[in-house]
Amino acid sequence: MIWLKDSFKKAYVEKFIEIQGSMPNTGTSWEKYRALVVLIKEKMKISQAAESMNDSSPDQEKQVYYFSLEFLIGKLLSYYLINLGIKDVVQEGLEELGIDLEDLIAEENDAALGNGGLGRLSACYLDSMAFLGIPGQGNGIRYKYGLFQQKIVNGFQVELPDNWLKNEYPWEMRKSDNTVVVKFKGHVRTESIKGKLTFFHEDYEPVLAVPYDIPMLGYGNLNRINNLRLWSAEPIKDDLDWVSFNQGDYSKAVAYRSEVEAISYILYPEDSSHAGRELRLRQEYFFTAAGLSTIIRYFKKKNNSFSGFARKVAIHINDTHPALCVPELMRIFMDEEDLGWDEAWNITVNTISFTNHTILPEALEKWPVEIMKSQCPRIYMIIEEIDRRYREEMHHMHPEKRDLIEHTAIIRDGQIHMAHLAVIGSNSVNGVAELHTKILKTQVLKDFYTIYPYKFNNKTNGVSHRRFLLEANPDLSRLISESIGEDWIRQSESLEKLLPYTSDTAFLEKLADVKYHNKCRLANYINDKMNIQVDPSSIFDIQVKRIHAYKRQLLNILKIMDLYNRWREDPSMDIYPTTFIFGGKVAPGYQYAKSIIKLITTMAQRINTDPALGGKMKVIFLENFNVSLAEMIYPAADISEQISTASQEASGTGNMKFMLNGAITLGTLDGANVEIRRAVGDENIAIFGLKANEVMNYYQWGGYKSWEEYQNFPRLKRVVDQLVDGSLGSSNEFAGIYESLLRDNDQYFVLKDFRSYTDTWQKVNLWYQHKLSWASSCLVNIGKGGVFSSDRAIKEYADDIWHVPYQNEIPGPQEQSGINQIKHAYK
Repeated sequence: MIWLKDSFKKAYVEKFIEIQGSMPNTGTSWEKYRALVVLIKEKMKISQAAESMNDSSPDQEKQVYYFSLEFLIGKLLSYYLINLGIKDVVQEGLEELGIDLEDLIAEENDAALGNGGLGRLSACYLDSMAFLGIPGQGNGIRYKYGLFQQKIVNGFQVELPDNWLKNEYPWEMRKSDNTVVVKFKGHVRTESIKGKLTFFHEDYEPVLAVPYDIPMLGYGNLNRINNLRLWSAEPIKDDLDWVSFNQGDYSKAVAYRSEVEAISYILYPEDSSHAGRELRLRQEYFFTAAGLSTIIRYFKKKNNSFSGFARKVAIHINDTHPALCVPELMRIFMDEEDLGWDEAWNITVNTISFTNHTILPEALEKWPVEIMKSQCPRIYMIIEEIDRRYREEMHHMHPEKRDLIEHTAIIRDGQIHMAHLAVIGSNSVNGVAELHTKILKTQVLKDFYTIYPYKFNNKTNGVSHRRFLLEANPDLSRLISESIGEDWIRQSESLEKLLPYTSDTAFLEKLADVKYHNKCRLANYINDKMNIQVDPSSIFDIQVKRIHAYKRQLLNILKIMDLYNRWREDPSMDIYPTTFIFGGKVAPGYQYAKSIIKLITTMAQRINTDPALGGKMKVIFLENFNVSLAEMIYPAADISEQISTASQEASGTGNMKFMLNGAITLGTLDGANVEIRRAVGDENIAIFGLKANEVMNYYQWGGYKSWEEYQNFPRLKRVVDQLVDGSLGSSNEFAGIYESLLRDNDQYFVLKDFRSYTDTWQKVNLWYQHKLSWASSCLVNIGKGGVFSSDRAIKEYADDIWHVPYQNEIPGPQEQSGINQIKHAYK
């Protein structure tokens, strides 16, 4: 394929000269990166393909629109080169031009469009939709600063703006011609016209929603290029308030612009204040209103009637953040398209589907009525009417069940319950793991399950095995392909062909070598970033995810404190050298979780500098956990810590990524851990602690006394006392944690599960020392990991919820006609 390489080199040099006006050898790494991205977009005709897909398809095939506040897409360059089947050619061609592809990949910023699992799940699903040939579009917000860039300073989390757009983002395409006006505030005037009540939104504050499209390119399938459409909030006029400016009131002079642009500044603005709550609501209405306007515009290009809307459009709301799709779609149908209530409601319900991602009460969004009235007056009127009609219908169907009606009402106690709105206004409600869906049916949404049992279904989460195995772990991918062929890349279930190798000593040794190489890579990163040397031959025990009380990073660090205490007392303890690695961000206002980070970093400083340990234990907190860092961490893990309180984690997706890379899960029977255990068998996973039903019984009936756990286990009492006895520094620094465990009765059962957890960890530590047995179990996890691919999940959504076809068999990159277009582009 020399001809292709030479053609690429020629095209790249020409593109660089066109953009920069000079030869590549004079350019910066950023300039070389940008030229490569522009060349890929142009030569593969990605932008034109994406545009034509979305423009022409409504009358031919059903479109799926996936609404989510988060899309953690990570870096695209390396992944898209793999998907196009040209990474080796590009790498060799650039090398001959004196350019290192890795340097260009390093120039790309992680798109700061999410926080954690929710955002990465959305990205994986768009990836699989494109791969499977499902026409669709993601719909979100183009955050200027994302969540935040996390720094650890003196052991504390410090939040800095994540200015990922400071240069530009060459993958995106601004589509000014598709701009939408979103209306806030004002008032609604009603008027009877020809016997019909008509609504006019007046004196509103207009905000321009400007779309930016990012192509979503699936592996080996150029015949289907989808879009991620991100909306940026901009002022509708650029006029400066000259009067205020000339009077010296500079803040007022730019107040309008600042208020508008704030909508798309950051993900999840702090909402402890009234202004913060208003901003979060404005974000949610902003991107739902803009997205739905685009959908209607595309649909009307090819259709004269809305009667077939639900057959050609599927709108999926990812968690409750886009739940305003329900009243906004109703508003468009009634106020702009002149449909009656009943027809509009029938179309809306049959079009919208809803994924619930949590059982935590604080995560089930509720908006004060007054804020909704103030910011979105017409939307509030529609929500109020949906609630009235729902109550009326339920009273007619269940006149004796007043409590049921009250419990499921949308508006109650001055609050609008967004999960209730989403359930009532959709045709499908799914949980994201078998256990989670069961809890929704029997606990969190049990009243709705009584009313709408046909709406509820389970869709266990999945992850992109091409992103988190094929790209993130090239050595393991190569070993797999050399052993079983490359079918697993397109059909993840083919990973089961690895299972006969679980007793093949030579293969298991190769697998161990791959793991060691990946651990060396992470160890080098830690040394470069933190100036801490860790031993790659030690166990890498890793917990990386959002820091939250229910995810129980606290349980993990208390275990480490206990090990440290015991090790200092008895240096001859039979424990294999271990490196404990943490990573994850804390919401800016979540002080309790911030104190957990401080506890981790305090213990890290103490353990890492204790000469008596001789390096047998190290504790690392990796700051600013993101997709790129995750792609380095997952392949290096030996132990995957999935230790949330049973019943609290909806699914988890990190557990799947670790599994695909050959880590052993140490976890509770929570979320998808239940299904991972079923897949790999009890002998290939390490389970401990309370079960979900036991936790739910404690919550419902009481009976748990954390004080007794504390008093009855001296090792546990010692580590808890160390939080406040001054041995870790200030006795006040961790007092909040101490009080949560004892005064507040340990809401997440950290003390209850401590003994089981530490005992199980000890067994895992001993297990690791039996190298072949350990490697065999790691291979079982890889081989059984295919069922947790996002391809499988999206096929289930397509079959059961969206009712759209997909391609079961995708030809390999060299045979696919779309890939052949690449060759012709370079000829």
